[in-house]
Amino acid sequence: MAARVLGLLAALLAVAAAASRAEVESEAGWDTVEPDLLFAEGTAAYARGDWAGVVLSMERALRSRAALRALRLRCRTQCAADLPWELDPDSPPSLAQASGAAALHDLRFFGSLLRRAACLRRCLGPPAAHSLSEEVELEFRKRSPYNYLQVAYFKINKLEKAVAAAHTFFVGNPEHIEMQQNLDYYQTMSGVKEDDFKDLEAKPHMHEFRLGVRLYSEEEPMEAVPHLETALQEYFVADEECRALCEGPYDYDGYNYLEYNADLFQAITDHYIQVLSCKQNCVTELASHPSREKPFEDFLPSHYNYLQFAYYNIGNYTQAIECAKTYLLFFPDDEVMKQNLAYYAAMLGEEQASSIGPRESAQEYRRRSLLEKELLFFAYDVFGIPFVDPDSWTPEEVIPKRLQEKQKSERETAVRISQEIGNLMKEIETLVEEKTKESLDVSRLTREGGPLLYEGISLTMNSKLLNGSQRVVMDGVISDDECQELQRLTNAAATSGDGYRGHTSPHTPSEKFYGVTVFKALKLGQEGKVPLQSAHLYYNVTEKVRRVMESYFRLDSPLYFSYSHLVCRTAIEEAQAERKDSSHPVHVDNCILNAETLVCVKEPPAYTFRDYSAILYLNGDFDGGNFYFTELDAKTVTAEVQPQCGRAVGFSSGTENPHGVKAVTRGQRCAIRTGESGWCCRHLFLEGPCFVSSFPESHCQWLTRERNTGLGTRSPSAMPPYRHCLMLHVTVLTFGVAKMGSDAELRVPPWKEMSPEPLRKYRHHPLGSSC
Repeated sequence: MAARVLGLLAALLAVAAAASRAEVESEAGWDTVEPDLLFAEGTAAYARGDWAGVVLSMERALRSRAALRALRLRCRTQCAADLPWELDPDSPPSLAQASGAAALHDLRFFGSLLRRAACLRRCLGPPAAHSLSEEVELEFRKRSPYNYLQVAYFKINKLEKAVAAAHTFFVGNPEHIEMQQNLDYYQTMSGVKEDDFKDLEAKPHMHEFRLGVRLYSEEEPMEAVPHLETALQEYFVADEECRALCEGPYDYDGYNYLEYNADLFQAITDHYIQVLSCKQNCVTELASHPSREKPFEDFLPSHYNYLQFAYYNIGNYTQAIECAKTYLLFFPDDEVMKQNLAYYAAMLGEEQASSIGPRESAQEYRRRSLLEKELLFFAYDVFGIPFVDPDSWTPEEVIPKRLQEKQKSERETAVRISQEIGNLMKEIETLVEEKTKESLDVSRLTREGGPLLYEGISLTMNSKLLNGSQRVVMDGVISDDECQELQRLTNAAATSGDGYRGHTSPHTPSEKFYGVTVFKALKLGQEGKVPLQSAHLYYNVTEKVRRVMESYFRLDSPLYFSYSHLVCRTAIEEAQAERKDSSHPVHVDNCILNAETLVCVKEPPAYTFRDYSAILYLNGDFDGGNFYFTELDAKTVTAEVQPQCGRAVGFSSGTENPHGVKAVTRGQRCAIRTGESGWCCRHLFLEGPCFVSSFPESHCQWLTRERNTGLGTRSPSAMPPYRHCLMLHVTVLTFGVAKMGSDAELRVPPWKEMSPEPLRKYRHHPLGSSC
């Protein structure tokens, strides 16, 4: 006996020696550059504008990660096949047996374990020691490399690859608005084919399953069957791969390793249970698709459900019975499937039907899964290691009785607590809403009322008199002479439908709209088509309104123009009979108002980026056309303002200030409408595919300089100061400033660097001006 033990020990030492040699004799032939380093190189190349470098590094990063994954799969699969566990086929030794026999049993187990480890070490080589950080792994899971690649491909004129990369990223990030806009843009480009929109990270089993289900739903069972069968085959392949990748290092969950203190068998148990839990989670992993919020429920059994009915529809009762019986392996009490099976058996013949059994692959899968669940539930019950079963088909008897009772009690407690918390939260929300409304109204009333800055301007109505919050009416903002000069400018420079995409009557068929932007007026002034002095007056007046509003409302951050428009609306004389519509219906500037539900949704085409709005009136010699505020129902009028020369009305652009304009029934009503945002150059819309990136202040200053140069105004002192956005007001008139969110990011066009050409590609806001 002692000789046998010594022989086994000698064998184990030989295995250990072979393992140490394997450290320098890797079979992998591995590319020494690791995926995370390549990813970092790619992001650095993007920041430099080195598009070829982006493509090279990101493509290598994707290949490197895929190769590392493939190597681990190959090694773990091959070593498991070559070195299965060599346990004693007889039962484990009893206490009555000699201690030497028990030692031999343990040595056989650990001998198999060491040989498997040596095989893996030899196969994997140096890459076995490398693992991606959680942050970089998350970037790959989010498909971030494709976000960089789609821009880089576009830059180097590889359109087909750019489309595929953009589509791949969007499939993994379906809520990414900018990438959706990129794809919409690609679809309008010549040379782009439907086949170019492909998911480079598509899982074969999921692709085939979704295709099979679509054909099944279109009542094409003959075409659906091969795809569903292929989906099953690919599922089992993907399942084996997913399970093999679970056999990695132990996850200590943060800094727990500093306190981790376990003996041999406890350490083995902890790691093995973690691996088993990961393998069970492959059910969820394989049933997930980026386009769905939740995984497909009962994903594997559903294949057999689709197949049994598809086979029935094409008259293949043998396969229909096999798939029905396979489905019943997972859900033996499903009455509908039992009825289907009885019908198929009657059609085929009871004797022949009885000889058909469930598919062997499904039986093996189920047996293995149930054994794993038993171990996991045992560990949960005894060691307190949590396990959440991903399957709904697990028989109740697999779960220990004590754990069943504990889970039942926990569920009941959770439901009760959830209900109590829900009720409490509703009460708190109601109280908070009431208090917030009160405090907000008070704070706004106390904050507004800052200096009006210019002599001659007087406060006519504040928020209190206007029955709301963040509202003001001022008079004397400009003189009668200035009003008349700006009206003359309108008649000379304005064009029908300007600011409304050419629609001459955008809000009502009973009025015509004529408008001109500051930029257009200045350009016409430069060309000698209108007095340059009048164009400069237009510019200076809008800046004056901005400064007054910023001061009066005592804003913590400066305002920048997001839109300015001098617009006149003229009543069409023959269209006024029995008129009941408005000149401009009630709306909210920065969200889309649904007056019936009292909800306002912040999404385009509303000016979602706008914070404040102001209207400066140029005349009052017309009938109708009063500006008015309402409640969210768009019916209850809270205040009304009658236009006159030099009067300005200002207000915050949110849900607190729905507003509209009453019908102009005679004459012409002229006003300058401005919209201001608390965000400057860092939010500029550009057309075409794009990548979310910070917009450097140097580019902001560049926009200012280039636009100034284009207007013949080379000296910054020639215009009012704009805090790094000297002429942003003019730039934005045609091109729009957008508040894309709290993170202040810009979508940069991939086809050009910052130069005069892409500036012409900025968008008009689809709504034009209003009020």
